[in-house]
Amino acid sequence: MKRRDFLVLGAASALATVASPAVYAQQKKFAGVTLRINGYGGTYDKALIEGIAKPLEDSTGLKIEYIPSSPSVDLAKLISNKANPHIDLFMADSPLMPQAIAGDVLESFGPPDAPNLSRVLPGFREFGDYGAPFSVASIVPVYNANTVKPPLTGFSDIARPDLKGKVSTMPANGYTGWMVLLALAEGNGGSLANMDPAFKIIAAAKDNIIATPPSSVTQLQAFTQGESQAGTLWDGRAYEARKSGTPLETVVAREGIYAVTSYTNIVRGGRNKEAALAYINQLLSDQGMLSVPKALRYGPTTDVALGDLAADILINSPERAALKRPIDWKALMQQGTALGERMTKELRG
Repeated sequence: MKRRDFLVLGAASALATVASPAVYAQQKKFAGVTLRINGYGGTYDKALIEGIAKPLEDSTGLKIEYIPSSPSVDLAKLISNKANPHIDLFMADSPLMPQAIAGDVLESFGPPDAPNLSRVLPGFREFGDYGAPFSVASIVPVYNANTVKPPLTGFSDIARPDLKGKVSTMPANGYTGWMVLLALAEGNGGSLANMDPAFKIIAAAKDNIIATPPSSVTQLQAFTQGESQAGTLWDGRAYEARKSGTPLETVVAREGIYAVTSYTNIVRGGRNKEAALAYINQLLSDQGMLSVPKALRYGPTTDVALGDLAADILINSPERAALKRPIDWKALMQQGTALGERMTKELRG
């Protein structure tokens, strides 16, 4: 081989070696694509990054940017600026979904678009073809096993005479408190159209209820610091209490399970719907579905096997899933302010 030919061949080989990473990157379907999604912050977002964003980037090149914010604030931005949405995927809980759908800012999709949607359990996709349900947080009766005997069996037990000055429950000015009222009503012969049975329980429990803390953090503190011995709490927060040493037992209430589902939605007018659907499909894969249960012990929405996690998760089987009560979120949110005002009046009366 002539020296000139050898040098040309060597240069070509070197160029191929240098170029190979770029060529490899171009082979990934969504290389160079970044999607934005509102985040819930803290441990929640870290779990989603580990279970969804990182695996998705490794396999497809797609980058996901989580932007911690308030879902209600993000929804207001989406509705006011439909032509140029600031995010491509939108996370929101059940109570906010009717407003998002009415605001016409979400894309519909189904199992043909994201095959793992077919694994979602019956009753967990509450809004037709909108949103991918991926996590379930339940409001449950709880009690300190060392100080409350006999155990609670349902929401209505907050009115038990032996619990005077020991109960903490959800506040009247938000949907968490309205959900407790709905459980009290439906468990005592009422309904969303007839909430009187709920307020009879609240009136009977007035001397028991010492606190309606404004946030889940302060609710948890009321139990872990011994200020409250029984009441209502998020199931994931009750797990945190047990993990920290407080014997706070979670009750599968006789009234049923009252839960909020978290959804990931595709924003109408977002930058890349195909990439957004890839995110949805990874979210509903076994790896994605286990991310939140592993971190926070909130329940899954699919048939994923929970293994050792099952003991710490409320909705951990098809039988438990069947206990989740359907809620007319649009109607509940429309009545919420009036319900809260009446609850406040009963507690002060």
